[in-house]
Amino acid sequence: MKFSLSWLKDHLDTTASAEEIAAKLNAIGLEVESVENPADKLAGFKVARVLTAERHPNADKLQVLSVDTGDGQPLQVVCGAPNARAGLVGVLGLPGAVVPAGGFELKKSAIRGVESNGMMCSTRELELGDDHDGIIELPADAPVGTAFADYHGADPVFDVAITPNRPDCMGVYGIARDLAAAGLGTLKPIAVQAVPGSFPCPLPIRTDDPEGCPAFYGRAIRGVKNGASPDWMQARLKSAGQRPISALVDITNYVMLAYGRPAHAYDLAKLTGAIFARRAVDGETVLALNGKEYTLDSAMTVIADEAGVHDIAGIMGGEHSGCSDETTDVLLEVAYFDPVRIGDTGRKLNLTSDARARFERGVDPAFLDAGLSILTELIVEICGGEPSEPVFAGEPPAGTKVVAYSPALAETLGGVAIPDDQQRATLRALGFASDARWNVIVPSWRPDVDGAADLVEEVVRIHGLDNIASTPLPRIDGVARPTATPAQALERKVRRAAAARGLNEAVTWSFLPEAEAEAFADGNGGLWVLANPISEDMKAMRPSLLPGLLSAAKRNLDRGATGLRLFELGRRYLRGEGGHSDERLTLGAVLAGEKTPRGWATGKAQGFDAFDAKAEALALLAEAGAPVENLQVMGEAGPQFHPGQSATLRLGPKTVLARFGMLHPALLKQFDVAGPVAAVELFLDAIPAKKAAGFARAAYAPPALQSVTRDFAFLVDAALPAGDLVRTVKGADKANIVAVRLFDDFRGQGVPEGQKSLAVEVTLQPGEKSFTDAEIKAIAERITAAAAKLGAVLRG
Repeated sequence: MKFSLSWLKDHLDTTASAEEIAAKLNAIGLEVESVENPADKLAGFKVARVLTAERHPNADKLQVLSVDTGDGQPLQVVCGAPNARAGLVGVLGLPGAVVPAGGFELKKSAIRGVESNGMMCSTRELELGDDHDGIIELPADAPVGTAFADYHGADPVFDVAITPNRPDCMGVYGIARDLAAAGLGTLKPIAVQAVPGSFPCPLPIRTDDPEGCPAFYGRAIRGVKNGASPDWMQARLKSAGQRPISALVDITNYVMLAYGRPAHAYDLAKLTGAIFARRAVDGETVLALNGKEYTLDSAMTVIADEAGVHDIAGIMGGEHSGCSDETTDVLLEVAYFDPVRIGDTGRKLNLTSDARARFERGVDPAFLDAGLSILTELIVEICGGEPSEPVFAGEPPAGTKVVAYSPALAETLGGVAIPDDQQRATLRALGFASDARWNVIVPSWRPDVDGAADLVEEVVRIHGLDNIASTPLPRIDGVARPTATPAQALERKVRRAAAARGLNEAVTWSFLPEAEAEAFADGNGGLWVLANPISEDMKAMRPSLLPGLLSAAKRNLDRGATGLRLFELGRRYLRGEGGHSDERLTLGAVLAGEKTPRGWATGKAQGFDAFDAKAEALALLAEAGAPVENLQVMGEAGPQFHPGQSATLRLGPKTVLARFGMLHPALLKQFDVAGPVAAVELFLDAIPAKKAAGFARAAYAPPALQSVTRDFAFLVDAALPAGDLVRTVKGADKANIVAVRLFDDFRGQGVPEGQKSLAVEVTLQPGEKSFTDAEIKAIAERITAAAAKLGAVLRG
């Protein structure tokens, strides 16, 4: 919401400066995003008089001016404006000034061989209008030498962020009301003068959709003359970021911005028969004022006549019934529309407007009659004409409600004790009325106030949020207990572990292009697709973290990165049973490019392979607390992975904790990623929860006796996973075997075809006494017997 200081002072009698007003607005909860002073842009520009104007010796269309700046030392300026002449009083930009329209700095320079000490300016160059046919002409008595910003009366402009719950502040008058309640001036009453009609309204007005449009007020004005609006009104609209169009359009915009009351003016000659609010017909179309055609449905409210739709109710008018310079008779519309209906329609049509922003928040239902009178008065005053009798179709909803309140709540809920009489005065200044028992009547312009807590907020914010003392929350004596949930602690632990292993964290969008999301949607129950996405590239919620990481890898590789180790910790979004949303904590990682660069010791650069991905998966699962020693390596990593170079890590046949391996070349082609890429995806939500344990860890007690190692070499089928053998050997004697490590995988001379030799190192840990030879032999026999169940034969 933008407005100028002078516009605010139309409604607020105050001597406060722009800085004081901005500070007070922030203090009462109306955030000031910026205060722009146009005078800053006009620094270096002065009121100056042209003393002489001579033809340029080297250019037919240029003149050499002698300009008086008030210091008795005329400056020479080269000018090409056709209206430049001796005696003209205009605006001179001196060297060092920055031209607002172009953003360039003026310098002393030679133009066609003649020195120029500045520039005489047009209104467009100073962003004061669109005229560029000549330089600015000021009155002859304008004080020469005065800074143009002071002469022009530059007006500071506030930009205030209005939260959705404050529709009353969507007009300058509402902001003035808040400031007056905060003690920064006196609120001026709205001067509403009923304008009597001299003839019946020529068109019937009615509402055939009482739910979408409970009230439709209107009247005709004939004999108007539409032209440019007054300078004061154009200045107000420009300060709000609006472009002046014509008097009739500007007046409706002015009333909307000043009082938060949207309205519309129709060219009466373009209407046929009665005008009324109704539901749209499915498939019905309308060409709006923005030049776009919209297809409507029966859930939308429109303003129509017997010929068709003229207005998307409460959002935007139609192009064919709008006012033009030839308009002589107008019909005014001041209506109340259902906020929910307006919001739904705007979202369906993807159409925003200043009117929609106000109607969907809730305009004052009691301001229809006054709004129509203000609109009529301004049109008659500026455009002339004769108004008809007003027509009031329907009834606006009752906007008032009564809330039971207790002044003690300011301290119990708001944290500050405020005297009762001060609270009553604050509420009265904001438009609330109350009786002796503190039954508070909420004004019609405050639909956001529903209960006593809302009244506390009003009292406290006007008292000043800065005046509330900071009070620490009570804290239990002793060492503070951890506040992070188990899931949060897991995230922190895994994130740090990934970073410690040399992976770089990436943060990607949770939304993907639909085609990329489809590539990872297998077996996940379908995609969640947004009905109204920010863009088509952010339409589907990600079913996996790998698409975003692949896109990040591509961007880095395209920019010359030689090796990438990226990871992301976040949620993937799946369709659960019955179509319910299912968010699952996941860690994804991609390894792309060079694992090790070329070098004199290592030779050629080495890339990543599936075993690198497996190593990352096991290490990170171990940090996450998964029982990695019990995991099984199985296939079915998914169609996104290379079928011969990928696998899953499972706890049992069904519980998948991770998938890893090389990504499929077809997938890399779809994402336009060159070269092989290894990937890991850990499903952290599938890790079984740990059993409840004490707050502290058990004390570490190192074994008293030294461990013993024994090596075993087995001939096994070439297709047998080495991990299966390691797991079987370790389970052969759980009391004595503490570790098993594979240290050799050999195929070649001495090994039968179709087999391989796997050598493992077994670590035995004695307890109270050292192992005897017989005990070690017995353990070795148990190991050999367990391996034999896999078809393994001890090599002789």
